[in-house]
Amino acid sequence: MITQRRLSFFAVSVRCLAAVIALVCVASGARIVAQAAEPDAKDTATKNTAAKDTAAKRPNVLFMLTDDQRWNAMSCAGHPHLKTPNIDRLAREGVRFANAFCTTSLCSPSRASILSGLYAHSHGVTNNFTEYPTKLESFPRTLQSNGYDTAYLGKWHMGEENDEPRPGFNYFVTHKGQGKYFDTEFNFHGRERKVVKGYYTTVITDMALEWLKRPRKGPFMLMIGQKAPHSFYFPEPKYEHTFDDVDVQYPKSAFMLDDKPAWLKKRLPTWHGIYGPLFDYRKKFPDSSPEAVKDFAAMTRAYWGTIQSVDDSVGRLYEYLRETGELDNTLIVFMGDNGLLNGEHGMVDKRTMHEASIRVPIVARYPKAIAAGKSKPRVIDAQVLTLDMAPSVLDICSAPPLAKTHGRSWKKLVGEGDPDWRKSWYYEYNYEKQFPYTPNVRGIRTDEWKYIRYPHGDGKPDRHQGELYRIAKDPEESTNLIDDPKYAEVVATLRTELTQLIEAAGAVPDKMPLDEGIKSELPDKAIR
Repeated sequence: MITQRRLSFFAVSVRCLAAVIALVCVASGARIVAQAAEPDAKDTATKNTAAKDTAAKRPNVLFMLTDDQRWNAMSCAGHPHLKTPNIDRLAREGVRFANAFCTTSLCSPSRASILSGLYAHSHGVTNNFTEYPTKLESFPRTLQSNGYDTAYLGKWHMGEENDEPRPGFNYFVTHKGQGKYFDTEFNFHGRERKVVKGYYTTVITDMALEWLKRPRKGPFMLMIGQKAPHSFYFPEPKYEHTFDDVDVQYPKSAFMLDDKPAWLKKRLPTWHGIYGPLFDYRKKFPDSSPEAVKDFAAMTRAYWGTIQSVDDSVGRLYEYLRETGELDNTLIVFMGDNGLLNGEHGMVDKRTMHEASIRVPIVARYPKAIAAGKSKPRVIDAQVLTLDMAPSVLDICSAPPLAKTHGRSWKKLVGEGDPDWRKSWYYEYNYEKQFPYTPNVRGIRTDEWKYIRYPHGDGKPDRHQGELYRIAKDPEESTNLIDDPKYAEVVATLRTELTQLIEAAGAVPDKMPLDEGIKSELPDKAIR
């Protein structure tokens, strides 16, 4: 028989054994949990390497922006006289957007749209004297906050008298106003102002190459703002006489104004007309004599000459990227901020919604997202806008999108095609007292049609004749169909769609100044 003492001893022994087993289990469990929570050194190294590889795969960005370059001022776009082999190479190895447009044909508003993806009424830069809002998002700012080393070098042109650094850039070099083709005074990131001797295009390219050579851990985003080919036109000496033997005449459309709004004829002798001073190339004006075309020819040849130096700059930057092994890991964008009228419909400058004013050159190269053409250069015919540049750059760089944008990324469009791409868009420009040569403009461009109206700014019926062109068949806008009764339904449909596009973009109410008419006085010398 088992005694009570033996039972007590047995019970204690069992409890002790259970406690030991429990301790062993807890310790083992702790080791298992610790092993699950703390991967070994090999796993850690693998994950760190993967993270570095992901960062390394983010493309650099080289964004080259010209000023007032016409859409066809490149040999790859079919220009009969300009030779731009370096820009052409980008187009051959990437893509050219044949139907690219600005939504306001004026330097500062268009530049702000490129940075923000927003229409001018939304970003607030509606003229050439307004600063880019310091709190407004931009694609450089987003890239900067996502590890990119960012820089802007050259003509900023938003805030005429401010040459101080702007948000979004680790390094910022610019100047006040338009700058000069020779010997411009630059502000080097707010630390020093000094005149840099030499030709603007070459000087800025030298600065760009110097900045690119700086050591950095992550990808870079470099924007270059060229002065060329903005007026007044002074080519580099080696290109000063390149086009002396080219015959230049006024375009035929300059003398086909009978079916156009009357204000176009009023503009002819002004600062923005072909009979005016032509940016100082005509000393005695207005001059409508046939012989005065020589001044127009001299101006045009000088304009072309400045672009030759821009092409040289593109070549130097391309070669540096190739030599350093960064070429195929860099998204290269070459584009103009707005178009330029060079005699079309009797006008010079821009601002209007006519084709030469709104069309811009855009070429992009990045083999990992933009496949080159096999037998011939790739050309995209879809309508791409300045509004699309910010979303596209951020998309290709796998960066967060901007909180608000009116544009859209063309990455899918160039990669695989985009059946949902836009078929229409609208244009806005507001009358300027400083340059009283263009009314308020609102218009719509579809793949087939263009309709332009000129609101007076007081909410009453338009006082200027409108314009309607079947742009698909009449790209030179030769015949204004606005008063042809058989197109009344087309006008009504386009006007309704224009209103819908304006509302969709948030421009309600659609604010604009009062049109004070076309005037003959010259603009202030300080802002020309």
